Amino acid sequence: MTDRITTRLLSIPRLGLGTWRLSGAEGQAAIESALSLGYRALDTAEMYGNEAEVGAGLRASGPPRSEVFVTSKVWWTHLGPGEIRAACEASLQRLGTDYVDLYLVHWPAQGMDMHQVMHDMARLREDGLARAIGVANFPPGLLKRAIETGVPLAANQVEYHALLSQDRLLEITRAQGMVLTAYSPLAKGQLAQDPNVAAIAGSMGVSAAQLALAWLLRQDGVTAIPKAARPESQRANLVALDLAGKLTKADMALLDGLPKDQRFVNPDFAPDWSN
Repeated sequence: MTDRITTRLLSIPRLGLGTWRLSGAEGQAAIESALSLGYRALDTAEMYGNEAEVGAGLRASGPPRSEVFVTSKVWWTHLGPGEIRAACEASLQRLGTDYVDLYLVHWPAQGMDMHQVMHDMARLREDGLARAIGVANFPPGLLKRAIETGVPLAANQVEYHALLSQDRLLEITRAQGMVLTAYSPLAKGQLAQDPNVAAIAGSMGVSAAQLALAWLLRQDGVTAIPKAARPESQRANLVALDLAGKLTKADMALLDGLPKDQRFVNPDFAPDWSN
């Protein structure tokens, strides 16, 4: 099992660092720590308000820009004509880089012009501002509509963990050669409290968080971006990469069997997840 997923549109590390709420000096320190430990994927967004810290942490660290996969996202209120490019250019300025490796529509907007949005995103790729483009928080119906525009989409980033099924989305992303990136991969800490998860993890001598991440990373076409500010947590999460290759079919089946209907990220502007 490799530490990267490579498709026709991108090559992305299986495990990255989510940076939501990592801001200020502490946020920059977290970025520097993660990169020093070997992380090579950073996930940010204009809405996070921390792109400057992510960029500063990247520049202050050892690896060259070309070795670090950087993802950012345009907010759903900035999807009108001309707004996507302006948002991307502003993100690049804050990050202090000429390009991002992946640029996503952060959330779909109700009534958005799908064709226009996707083609405005495609222009970013054509003009070199983004190496690849994709979406986030698109349920199956909307993802199919986006694909039908003919624009080459590399990824869909959604909430995904052992307590929430994304089987319908995975059917689409795998068929399309897209990556599914899991945010909130530890279910906001709920997985650590599940007795079944704790029992399996205990028998393997690992933490519930490490087991939950390994379950995701073992799956075809899935990457994960847990947020971790402390070096100890960042280091512990890296163990999941090795652990993923050791999980047996029985281990996977036990985690597969957990209830899969618990969603923790569901803002007022969220789409109809059942679509």
